Amino acid sequence: MTAVLLDTHAWVWSMLDMPDLDPAAREAIEEARTVYVPPCSFHEITQKHRSGKWPEVGSIVARLPALLRAQGGIVAPYTAEMAMLSGGMEWSHRDPFDRMIAATAIEMACPLVSKDPAFDGLTGFPGWKGRLWSEEPAKTASPTMPRQ
Repeated sequence: MTAVLLDTHAWVWSMLDMPDLDPAAREAIEEARTVYVPPCSFHEITQKHRSGKWPEVGSIVARLPALLRAQGGIVAPYTAEMAMLSGGMEWSHRDPFDRMIAATAIEMACPLVSKDPAFDGLTGFPGWKGRLWSEEPAKTASPTMPRQ
């Protein structure tokens, strides 16, 4: 696989080497030539940490850009076209971070590494390359998954 885009939780789980990261997703990340992280993930992580919804990231939140560089990852671009797609796409999912992540994946023609089955609602959407995750979605959120 040439490139993948990581959903916010997948990136954090890969940084912390957590078992929550699906083995097939981990393999896709390791085999990708380029691993992108959407810029909105930095916003999402810091906002959820500040509000107390994701205390587990406290040890890494101040070092996110450096940690991404150390992993060999790249911050994905976020263009005006991506922003317009995010806001205007016909998708019932309302989470603004997920919409930005989806638009980034579509415009960059990258599959998305994500545990979130909400992205499966984009199947058939022009340019959508799919979601990489092999296991069945969990019935409950992982304790390290940010609460919505």
